[in-house]
Amino acid sequence: MTASRGRLIDVSHTIEHGMAPTRAFPRQRSADWLSRDASQTRYAAGTTFQIGKIELLANTGTYIDAPFHRYEGGKDVAAYPLEAVATSRAAWSGQQSAPAGRSMQVCSAAATCGARPCSCTRAGRPLAHGALCTGHPFLTRAAAEHLIAAGRPSWASTRSNIDDAADGARPAHTLLLGAAIPIVEHLCGLRGAARRRLPVLAVPVKVRGWGAFRAGVCGSEDDSNGAA
Repeated sequence: MTASRGRLIDVSHTIEHGMAPTRAFPRQRSADWLSRDASQTRYAAGTTFQIGKIELLANTGTYIDAPFHRYEGGKDVAAYPLEAVATSRAAWSGQQSAPAGRSMQVCSAAATCGARPCSCTRAGRPLAHGALCTGHPFLTRAAAEHLIAAGRPSWASTRSNIDDAADGARPAHTLLLGAAIPIVEHLCGLRGAARRRLPVLAVPVKVRGWGAFRAGVCGSEDDSNGAA
């Protein structure tokens, strides 16, 4: 990030013990592998260390999907080049919202802007521990086709799934990942970040053979690009 007169806006959830993507999936477990008390036997007097361990589903918190998530022959999260996830400028289409269970249409302004479109749904509450599994705004097949036609966009969603949870075909995932377009899910705090032409970083941990994993995601409010 090189924004000279701006501030970074973190739009990713904090991973904490007990978090789960939905009630149907296992909860994250974290603990000390080496506690400070136990470390006293390893080091000099007054010198202590803490080393943690974690067990979590790859799709926990804020994460990025890679084509391998949907397609067996697709690239995994380790194959994302940095320029695809860390240096793009996004033309956010705005904090669009939809009533629970309703489809979300993408505004046409995203297609005409000079940068890569990056659209988001609007959900004010933080990610609950396994609570967001149904009744969320979702991307329709037609809207996904629109985004692809607009010029290889990045898609960002605040809720648990960009697809209708009742649609087993998962058309948004199928189309976007089929076009090698990154999908970022479970964002938060978008009120300060969904502005026009903001740099967006969504860098995952490089894990071979995984179709999705945790990503730290942020945008930048930069006075030089017109963001207020």
